[in-house]
Amino acid sequence: MRSQFAPGAPAPRHPFRQTLAPARNVSRNVQRLRNDDGDLKLFVLSFTAFFICIYSFIF
Repeated sequence: MRSQFAPGAPAPRHPFRQTLAPARNVSRNVQRLRNDDGDLKLFVLSFTAFFICIYSFIF
């Protein structure tokens, strides 16, 4: 008996997923996330430095 999930057989799809657009290449999104990651690191570094300076002036 042959399984319906055998390699080469078309994948079963849910009707809702058939209405969606096909998936796009995400390599551009990965590059944008890397740039956003650098911005986040810069913000955290600046915030920490500012906090340390203000904290040291108070005490």
